[in-house]
Amino acid sequence: MIEFTEEQKKAISDAQEKFSSIKDNPDLLTESQLDLLFGQARSMNGWKDKGISDEMLHSLYELVKMGPTSTNSCPARFVFIKSSEMKEKIKDALLPNNVEKCMTAPVITIIGYDLDFSDYMGKLFPHMDVAPMYKGNSDMNFATAFRNGSLQGAYLMIIARAMGLDCGPMSGFNNELVDELFFKDTNIKSNFLCCLGYGDPSKIFFRLPRLDFDEVCEII
Repeated sequence: MIEFTEEQKKAISDAQEKFSSIKDNPDLLTESQLDLLFGQARSMNGWKDKGISDEMLHSLYELVKMGPTSTNSCPARFVFIKSSEMKEKIKDALLPNNVEKCMTAPVITIIGYDLDFSDYMGKLFPHMDVAPMYKGNSDMNFATAFRNGSLQGAYLMIIARAMGLDCGPMSGFNNELVDELFFKDTNIKSNFLCCLGYGDPSKIFFRLPRLDFDEVCEII
């Protein structure tokens, strides 16, 4: 049984009260808001000439970090590339068909995962010592870092869309080269890239098919 401090008990009580008040609010997302996130949202191939401020990226992360991860592990690491110098640095790692869409994007985000994430568990999960669970099991450590880092990358895309930005996620790049260029002498590994900006509607293609419910789901 976990013993919480009085301060932690108060924090739990405050969180429960706040959550209840939010859930009791009858205002749900509208159809147009859901379209902004998923229904009509698209992976962008081209961008308007409109930048993203550092303040907006800070605000984006402040919401991304609130998404759930296993034992609050938060293994994702984000590099927001804005400068021309750093864009040129990553250019050689891109597949040819991804170069233009990256180079013209206001921001290229490297979504990585830190295999040393458990070093932060004392801060992130202070009521229980879970770091040895990861440090003593390399398979579990990798699976946790990769899975939850991917989740956090997805949170970033959803929240970016909710903030009015567009996304251009991609895996068409040389991970080893990106790791060498941006994560050298660390235990951080690149997962995928996501360009951020304001999408150019004229560069959108037709939507590709998706699988139907009965093809991939079952209710048992």
